[in-house]
Amino acid sequence: MALKVAIVGATGNVGRELLNIMEERDFPADDVFAVASRRSVGREVSYGDRKLKCQVLDDFDFSKVDVVLMSAGGSTSRQWAEKIGKTGAIVIDNSSAWRMDPDVPLVVPEVNGEDVLGYSKKNIIANPNCSTAQLVMALKPLHDAASIKRVVVSTYQSVSGSGKAGMDELWNQTKGIFVNDQPEPQEYPRQIAFNAIPMIGSFLDNGFTDEEAKMWNETHKMIDPAIKLTVTCVRVPVFVGHSESVNIEFNKAITPEEAREALRNFDGVQVIDNPEEDQYITPVECAGEWATFVSRIRKDDTVEHGLSLWVVADNLRKGAALNAVQIAEELIKRGVLKPESVNA
Repeated sequence: MALKVAIVGATGNVGRELLNIMEERDFPADDVFAVASRRSVGREVSYGDRKLKCQVLDDFDFSKVDVVLMSAGGSTSRQWAEKIGKTGAIVIDNSSAWRMDPDVPLVVPEVNGEDVLGYSKKNIIANPNCSTAQLVMALKPLHDAASIKRVVVSTYQSVSGSGKAGMDELWNQTKGIFVNDQPEPQEYPRQIAFNAIPMIGSFLDNGFTDEEAKMWNETHKMIDPAIKLTVTCVRVPVFVGHSESVNIEFNKAITPEEAREALRNFDGVQVIDNPEEDQYITPVECAGEWATFVSRIRKDDTVEHGLSLWVVADNLRKGAALNAVQIAEELIKRGVLKPESVNA
C-alpha cells in the first residue's frame, strides 16, 4: 500500500506543479488530497487524469496522511505546520517560515540529503528559497572541489516567483503598453513590463533586502557558514525561470575545465557551455525542466583563484515543487517514509 499525501495550497502555482511532478515521477501515493483555504472550497485541481476536489484546511484531518507538501505562504505555515506535525504527518514546507529554525532541517537533497533525518524534532522539513536552491546546486560540487572563499551573486528572477498575481501583472502591463493603456503597478513597486526592478522583498536596515539575506543565510545553513556571500536580487520580465550571474573566489586553484567536470558529475546539474558554438542556457529553455543548468564557466583573472558562471533553473520546479517532492523521495530512500506501511 502506498503513501497518503496532502497538498496544502493546491490551487496555487506551486501546488499545481507539485501535483504535476508527483504524477511525472510516479510518486508512490495511494491517496492524494488537495487542501486549500475556504475560498477554494469546491474547486478542482488536476492530478494526472484525475480531478481532486479541494478540501478546507481548517477541517482537514491530517492524522490520516503520512506527508504534507505545504505551499500556502509563511503565515499559514506558521499557524499550521507544527499542529500538523503533531498529528504524525511530516510537513515539507515551501515557505520561509521554518528555514532558519535550528530544529528544522533545510534541504536540497542533492546537496545535503542526509539532513532530512533531523525532521523528528518538529516533523517539519523546510524547502529553501527558489533562488537559493539553484545556487547551492552549483556551489556544492565546486566547494567540494576547491573550497569556496567568497561568492558574489546577481539574480534575475522571474515573475512566477511572486505567484499568479505577478504573472498576471506582467501580462497585463505588456498588453497595455502596446495599446497605450498602461496599468498602474500593484504587485510590484515599479513597472515590471520591459523593465528590471532591483528590489525583491523588503529593505533591511543594512540596505539589503530580506530576499538577499535569505540567500546567504540559507547557503550558510546548507553548505558552509564560512563562505562569504553578497547578493543583489532583481525582478525581470520573464514568466518562468530564475537566472543568476555567479562570481566565485576559491581557496584553492580550479580551472574552468575542472569546474565543468565537477558540475557534470553532480546529480541534478547539466552543463551547457560551449562558447565556440554559442551554447548556453536561458530561462525559456529551462522552463519545464528538472535540472539546474550551468553555462559560461570562465576564469576570473581579477582574483587569484576565481571563476564566473551563469546558473538557470525553473523556479517552480527545482526552486519549489520538484525539490519538495525530492525531499519526500529522500525520506523514502532513507526508510523514514515506507510506502508499504502507512498511518492507520
